[in-house]
Amino acid sequence: MNGIKIRGTGRCVPAHIVTNSDLSQIVDTSDEWITARTGIQRRRHCTSETHASLCTGAAREALKRSGAAPEDIGAVIVATVTADTLVPSAACLLQRELELPGDIPCFDLNAACTGFLFALHTMECLLNASPRKYGLVVGCEELSRVINWEDRGTCILFGDGAGAAVVECREGFPSIGAVLGCHGDDQILRLPGVEAGERSLIAMEGTKVFKFAVEAVPWCVDQVLQKSGLAVEDVDFFVFHQANARIIDLAVRKYRIPADKYYKNIGEYGNTSAASIPLVLSELQEQGRVKSGSRVLVVGFGGGLTWGGALIQFA
Repeated sequence: MNGIKIRGTGRCVPAHIVTNSDLSQIVDTSDEWITARTGIQRRRHCTSETHASLCTGAAREALKRSGAAPEDIGAVIVATVTADTLVPSAACLLQRELELPGDIPCFDLNAACTGFLFALHTMECLLNASPRKYGLVVGCEELSRVINWEDRGTCILFGDGAGAAVVECREGFPSIGAVLGCHGDDQILRLPGVEAGERSLIAMEGTKVFKFAVEAVPWCVDQVLQKSGLAVEDVDFFVFHQANARIIDLAVRKYRIPADKYYKNIGEYGNTSAASIPLVLSELQEQGRVKSGSRVLVVGFGGGLTWGGALIQFA
């Protein structure tokens, strides 16, 4: 099977910034308490923006940076748990907005915070069966709509935003070698859905989620390195889901990753779930810290429970 490489990335975040001090006016918390436990200082929440407008903004930027034309796109996947509507999907609305071909698969994918990685692997498979060799993968969340403002343990964490990547499938490109998994659990991290008989708000047992994450991250790193035949020093950059700065710091210490080979933007955006990883990738490409040929080891983990890792390259 031919692999994929990233041609271009983009991002779109709401204008409205919510600081830790702002939250201290709503719940019993403080800037010091939040920063020390999570690394989060600010997050963005939608006011005039919508899930659809975030998707479109990120996708347009990714298309422009990639050099691909709308007619070149062979599939669209939007990783999300907070689309404006269940039907039509966010991906179908994006196809219409961007005037992409009408004979391509467009659908949403729910793997929570690991969604972007699940979507990348799915796109790799789809493009191998498509006459068009470019795909659009978007991670987008409007989590501010499902925050429980009475729960100070979760309302401080989440932000809104979107990140996108245009990928190309070509003979000779290496597979991203995705390692994906899940363990069904509807207790420690939950977002009820339609006809659930309860309010559709995020509920999370933070200590148990943290324990799960600190076990899942090194497992994913080890599996990706083993599958690719690479060592830590062979990887140009490491990108971790931005859920908690302490989780990233533990992985950095375990693998002795140099400061110039990893990145944290959780302080600015909070936990944006499926948008987290592509937001980082977009900033890294814009800053020139990843470029053509760069090998990036990416790790995600989230509700489901889901986890995943992959080794992606930039074209």
